This record gives sequence, structure tokens and C-alpha cells, in this order.
Amino acid sequence: MPVLARFYGLVIKMYFQQSEHNPPHIHCVYGEYMGAIDIQTLQMLEGDLPPKALAMVQEWVEKHKAELLNMWNTQEFKQLPPLE
Repeated sequence: MPVLARFYGLVIKMYFQQSEHNPPHIHCVYGEYMGAIDIQTLQMLEGDLPPKALAMVQEWVEKHKAELLNMWNTQEFKQLPPLE
């Protein structure tokens, strides 16, 4: 699973087998916590991220939504800037 970004201890990744993993989403690892976040709705699909970490991931996804959806559709990986 390619790493898209790292910031504040959060590691953002994406699977590229979209037919097996819809809806479009990213995975976040934060220490022992993990979560899958829907790119379009920003909702956590599964996982146990703490509220503060989830809020940072949602802010980052919102900022890069178009690029993330493009990567999901084309399966062309690229790293994105961290949340500042």
C-alpha cells in the first residue's frame, strides 16, 4: 500500500485495487490506531482513530480531495504535501 503523506505521526496510504475496495477511501495509521476514511464524505468507514487525529485526516483529505479521487480512478500514485 503506497504512502501518500506523513504528518504529525499520521501515515496516509491508499490501496489501488479499487474494484475490491469501494467506495474511494484512504487508510490512516496513527500509532496503534487505524482508520479508513471515505474520500467523498470524509466519514470514517472503519477503525478507531482518536477524534483529534480523525479531524486532521479529514482536513487533509478535504484539501486534496480532487487529487485523491484522481489517484483512485487512475491508480497513478504520487505523494502529496502534509498538513501544515
